[in-house]
Amino acid sequence: MNNSWQRRAAAHPTAVEATTVALLFACTVASVLLTRSFMPGTPPLWPAIALAAVACAAFPWRGRRPLYVLATATACAMALGALGYLVTPGLMGPLLVAQYSTGVRTARRTTWNSALAATAGMVVTGGFRPSFPHSLIITIVNPAAWVLLSAALGAYVRVRREYAAARAEHADRQREEEARRRVIQERMRIARELHDVVAHHLTLADAQAGAAAHLARTHPDQALGIIAKLPDTTAAALRELKATVGLLYQDDDTADLAPAPGLEQLNELVDTCATAGLEVIVTVEGRRRPLSPVLDLTAYRIVQEALTNVTKHAATRTAEVRLRYAPRSLTLTVTNDTGSGRPLVTAASGGGFGLLSMRERATAAGGTFHAGHRPRGGFEVACGLPLPAPVHSHDELPLHHHDEGPAT
Repeated sequence: MNNSWQRRAAAHPTAVEATTVALLFACTVASVLLTRSFMPGTPPLWPAIALAAVACAAFPWRGRRPLYVLATATACAMALGALGYLVTPGLMGPLLVAQYSTGVRTARRTTWNSALAATAGMVVTGGFRPSFPHSLIITIVNPAAWVLLSAALGAYVRVRREYAAARAEHADRQREEEARRRVIQERMRIARELHDVVAHHLTLADAQAGAAAHLARTHPDQALGIIAKLPDTTAAALRELKATVGLLYQDDDTADLAPAPGLEQLNELVDTCATAGLEVIVTVEGRRRPLSPVLDLTAYRIVQEALTNVTKHAATRTAEVRLRYAPRSLTLTVTNDTGSGRPLVTAASGGGFGLLSMRERATAAGGTFHAGHRPRGGFEVACGLPLPAPVHSHDELPLHHHDEGPAT
């Protein structure tokens, strides 16, 4: 019902304003008649009604000129006191409403300056009341208190409205910042996926093409075998690239998308690296545990990017991948030796995005990441990913070693 009344009031502002002025005038006239009935000397009636009409007639301008409306109402209230009326809250109705409107629509300094001026006028008027020479509370304190109370109420409403507006603005700003942050995070996620997919497959395709060109004259059969596997590498690159870019065109999550890769595809990754001439040894320590989709994808992409860096930058043709399952963590380690003693060039020294992408993935999953040269030569990438606590006590078994052996 309240909302319905507010909608009607907003649709008919003129009628609402006229009704407000009429009610205020009626209340003021009723107070004039009531006060006149017990006042000694019978103050004049029609001048008082005329003053009430003038004070109420100025109210339609209180939105644009609140100080002028307040000055008019104060002058009319003082005139009623000069006519011999006791200035009661009813007679001061137009003044109190005008003071409230001033407090709502003007700044704090203006509100209280105008309130002090109106209070001073009412105090002066009450001081010259000959009928109540000893009643300071009725003639002075009471009018002054009502004026100040109206000013305080208007100032309070103004502060509440400003606070509500500030909260709404702050909420809008927070929503905009949150939306902007989500857009940036999504861009970074897609950029990481594109980098991992394109860099890995193109690096393998380049290595396969180079190996085929190198073996074309001396071992043509091996060269033809590598060339025969090259379409599989490029097809896998196109397939993952299409799946990643396809996310940009999805309006909802109802479309069928290819499952994200995980550690279950690690053997396929090792076989693909083998076609590019990189021998990968995978070692698993501890009891295998199922991973969440996010952790599974993170672990796979980190291993994939590390092997891609080895293929591009390392002088050796061998690498080792070690997976260590602990009760509350999974540690991934990818290492390679310097081979023939040539200096190792890494993505970190080349200014690439490989190490940055791996670090961001590990950090986003709540893990740790370290990459650097080994004391005995070579390069190492180590990542620790948190795992949920094991459900069954038999997960706390002693660690054992399982070597899948080198890829061929």
